[in-house]
Amino acid sequence: MKSLACLVLAGSLMAAADARADDADFLRSFQGSFAGKGTVKVTTEAPTVNVSCTFSSGATATSLSLDGKCRGLVVVARAISADLKSSGAGYTGVYVGSRTGPAQLAGKRSGNAINLGIRWAKEVNGDRKARLTVEKTGGDGMRLTVTDVDPKTGKTVVTSRIDLSRT
Repeated sequence: MKSLACLVLAGSLMAAADARADDADFLRSFQGSFAGKGTVKVTTEAPTVNVSCTFSSGATATSLSLDGKCRGLVVVARAISADLKSSGAGYTGVYVGSRTGPAQLAGKRSGNAINLGIRWAKEVNGDRKARLTVEKTGGDGMRLTVTDVDPKTGKTVVTSRIDLSRT
């Protein structure tokens, strides 16, 4: 019985080590420069604005840093960044780019995506919560999607979606 418990424990430790190695490779796959287009809404009720974006991404075995700029309506530009750290099965970090100030991020990886809860510095759309997904798309792409709940309808609304390709 004792040897069975040791075997199960050893298997669990090996699986955890494989998962960390897989996460390290996953994070490193975001390394590089990216450019693309997308849409942004300041609130769930605001009109959609088309944007063009460029991002530089730094990655290590345990972190991902996105630093970019998006331009819309020819004259409007906004700096955007996110810094994530992996710890065990979870990710935490900070998102900068909202007009409310730096936001806290926390979540987990699921397949080719890191799904994060956002906690805004101030209320947006009636509360301080939203969702950010950083998704690997193909070998050379990524998609950044922010969703929020419309306080009037209770429906989830995509407030930004940016598709990027490695440059």
